[in-house]
Amino acid sequence: MANTLSIITTAKAFDQACQDLEQACKTEGYGVLGHHDIGKTLRSKGIAFGEECRIYEICQPFHASAILGIDLSLSTSLPCRISVYTENGVTCFGMVNPHQLLTGQSDDPRLEPIARLVQQETSRILELAR
Repeated sequence: MANTLSIITTAKAFDQACQDLEQACKTEGYGVLGHHDIGKTLRSKGIAFGEECRIYEICQPFHASAILGIDLSLSTSLPCRISVYTENGVTCFGMVNPHQLLTGQSDDPRLEPIARLVQQETSRILELAR
């Protein structure tokens, strides 16, 4: 079974990696709908969390529309999410592979080419941000 996660590391500092991820999304035609600063939220609740973790929700509207046109229940898997986090001093980018996520939830063959394209584009986003 193929790995469902794509994780890559970068030599960049966390904040720079976050900025570069946002720019890479724009370059690939994806919008950043928002982000969740998990580290900040946990610390604000009094939880000792020594790492950084920011989860970005990203979307390419034409792909999202096509996916939802095939199977509206796939809205549970949208938008795509990319995480930027630190682990033991190393900054990482990570995501659940969109192709596996989407095709694992629907047997409709029309989904295959769109899911593959989203996989290619989001993988490029990770590489550009790296």
